[in-house]
Amino acid sequence: MTYQKVVVTGARGQLGQALCRMLGPVAIPADLPEIDITSKKHLHAFLKSVTPAAIINTAAFTRVDAAEDQPELARAINALAVGYLAEYCRQTGCVLVQVSTDYVFGGDTSRTIPYQEDDPPAPINVYGRTKWEGELEAARTPRHIIVRTCGLYGELGPNSPGNFVETILKKAQRGETLRVVNDQVCSPSYVPHVARAIMFLMNKGYWGIFHVVNGGQTTWYRLAQKIVELAGFHVPILPITSAEYPARARRPHYSVLDSSKYRTLEGAPPLPHWEEAIHEFLMSRKM
Repeated sequence: MTYQKVVVTGARGQLGQALCRMLGPVAIPADLPEIDITSKKHLHAFLKSVTPAAIINTAAFTRVDAAEDQPELARAINALAVGYLAEYCRQTGCVLVQVSTDYVFGGDTSRTIPYQEDDPPAPINVYGRTKWEGELEAARTPRHIIVRTCGLYGELGPNSPGNFVETILKKAQRGETLRVVNDQVCSPSYVPHVARAIMFLMNKGYWGIFHVVNGGQTTWYRLAQKIVELAGFHVPILPITSAEYPARARRPHYSVLDSSKYRTLEGAPPLPHWEEAIHEFLMSRKM
C-alpha cells in the first residue's frame, strides 16, 4: 500500500521528525505553532486543504507529572484531538495511526508478565488515562493502527521536551552523582526502530493494536548504568525507590510490553534488544 500524502502531527518531536525523514516528500509535517490539533475547526480546515491518505498522530502531552496539574490540557491533546482526527478519517476513509504508551497499564501492582495487546488497560495517572481515552477515539475509525511504545529516546526535535537518555548523558557530563529509580520495570525504545515499525504496519495495512518496543526489560537504574558505561563516563549511580523520588504522578511498577504480535509478522523490521538499541543510539551521536 502506498500513500501520496501523509500528515504527521507532532512533526517537530523526536518520533515525528524521524517519520517525516523516512516518508520523504509524501510527508506533510504538522505541529505547533502553525497547526493546533486541539482546535477542531482549525485542524479540519487544514486536513481538508491537504487531503491526506493517512495521518500519523505523534503529538501528545507527555509531561507525566505536569498532566496531574493540567488534566484538561492533557485530555484536550491526548484524547479530544484524537477524536477530531478520527472524525475526519471516518468522513474521508483516511488511515489513522495513533501512537500510545505503556502507561495505559499499571493498575495491576503484582504484575510480572509483559502486557499483550488484549490485556485490559488500567492506567494510574492522568497521562495514562488520557492516552487510553485517545486509543478509544482512534478505534472508532475503521482503518486505524494503535502503536503502544515505551520510554522513547532518539534525536531530539525542536519541540521535544527531552528524554531519559539525554538527561542521563547531560548529568554524567557534568560529573553529577545520579540517583535513579530501580523499582520500575519497562522496555525503553529507540525512535528509529519504532518509526520503521510504524511505517511497516501502515504500508502493509495491519489494522488494530500493536506493541512496538525494543526487546528485553530493564529498570531506569539499569538503563542509566548501561548508558554511562557505553558513553565512557565514571560517575556514581545510586539505585533508589519510587518513594525516594518525589514525583507528582504515580508510575507503574511494571509496564513491559509484549511485542510478539508484531514480531511474528512476515517481513517486520527487527526490534533489537534494548542494550543493542542504546549502543546504536550512542554510536549515532558520535558520527
